[in-house]
Amino acid sequence: MRITKFGHACVRLEHDGATVVIDPGMFTDPAAFAGADAVLITHEHMDHFEESRLRAALEADPALRVWTNDAVAARLDGVAQRVTAVGEGDAFELGGLEVSVHGQWHAEIHRDIPLVKNVGFLFGGRLFHPGDALTVPPHAVETLLLPIGAPWTKAGELVDYVREAAPRVAVPVHDAVLSPLGLAVHTNLVGEDGPGGARMQALGEGESLDLD
Repeated sequence: MRITKFGHACVRLEHDGATVVIDPGMFTDPAAFAGADAVLITHEHMDHFEESRLRAALEADPALRVWTNDAVAARLDGVAQRVTAVGEGDAFELGGLEVSVHGQWHAEIHRDIPLVKNVGFLFGGRLFHPGDALTVPPHAVETLLLPIGAPWTKAGELVDYVREAAPRVAVPVHDAVLSPLGLAVHTNLVGEDGPGGARMQALGEGESLDLD
């Protein structure tokens, strides 16, 4: 299994010939869609779901399919036959790779901002992308895609999250809102030299990590 980081929260996953793109939003180069078999969207915010780009990718590749929550699925009228709505407890398969769905709601930004639905995806029981929530996977995972910086994050909560999730490796995502210095501060807090104690593996734009 190989993961490649694209803009912000987007990750491209390749496994046994199948290619899956997760959360290609407004900060993601549309090139992330090239050759993809499936697109998975955790929630409707524009930094995770850019409707016009996704529709363009669907038009360019008639074989491309989408899995997402029902709120996002409802916005994809006209291509509904290629979109599958999923929620907490669901599971499906992509090219032999088992995907299970966890979580229901986006983390609270502020009490005056309505919550939106958010689902996390666990791939092969090994790699977890929580979207914009600190959903704890059902068991310790090899790799956690960790939302490191957002309007809803608090450093102390990230520390507690990586302690509870107990991944072998945490890969920071959701980092477009952080300066390089801010990213370093957050990473140090959740990393091995900080109270989080997690082994961190930062990826730059277009960099890949092969998972054992």
